[in-house]
Amino acid sequence: MPRMERGTKMPRPTEQAKAAFSALVPDEPAVTLKPMFGNLSAFANGNMFAGLFGDDLFVRLPDSEIAAVKKQGGRDFEPMAGHAMKGYVVVPSTWRAKPAPAVVLIKRSLALTLAMPAKAAKPKAAANKR
Repeated sequence: MPRMERGTKMPRPTEQAKAAFSALVPDEPAVTLKPMFGNLSAFANGNMFAGLFGDDLFVRLPDSEIAAVKKQGGRDFEPMAGHAMKGYVVVPSTWRAKPAPAVVLIKRSLALTLAMPAKAAKPKAAANKR
């Protein structure tokens, strides 16, 4: 998995990974796809539930379910080396070749995230008027 070291560039997903990810994310009114730091992430009610980091797919899951994903070849989601994002796990690298398990994880992640309170939109900064 690509990890950010100080002074390194953010990994970018391939167009194929973005297309595969977009095809896996449910087409529901509450779901939006948007770029995050040059990658692509899926949000529900303002909360991120899945995304790409380079060509790696990560999802939000409870700790008990993260352990199960790790046993199947997943690993901690560490956008910066040594700094794991709590509540997220990188799914096994076979997610594009064998998408069925990834679809299950994304649907579970979406259900979990939809049960969370909606994230309030940050107010837009007022333009400086002189």
